[in-house]
Amino acid sequence: MTTELTLLGWTLVLAIVQILLPAMFRNKETGVAYNTGPRDEAGPPMGKITGRLSRAQKNLFETLPLFIGAVLIAHVAGREGELTLWGAWLYFIARVVYVPLYALGVPVVRSLVWAISLLGLILTLLAVLWPL
Repeated sequence: MTTELTLLGWTLVLAIVQILLPAMFRNKETGVAYNTGPRDEAGPPMGKITGRLSRAQKNLFETLPLFIGAVLIAHVAGREGELTLWGAWLYFIARVVYVPLYALGVPVVRSLVWAISLLGLILTLLAVLWPL
């Protein structure tokens, strides 16, 4: 298996972690009875960290389908190379770093890390569209 596919697999593990983190924090805020019930009534307001983790998850899910598609197309088309390798590494590492930065409310740096993940996605797409 290629490094790019392995990084895609680890990115999916990250996605599962990002599903579980806000759920665990929310469970502490609302209690097990509320979360296992029908949730017909609105629960207490979401806490700051829970909200941040939830937004970080949604942010990952905005670009994750694009990253999956780019990596898979590059693999199937035989266009993996330096661009896809750098792109996959940048995307994955930036997405991992992004989570604690967002949870801690770190401004500016968080946005720069997001831009690095976007650069990784763009590099991967460039390899698919214009192989060098």
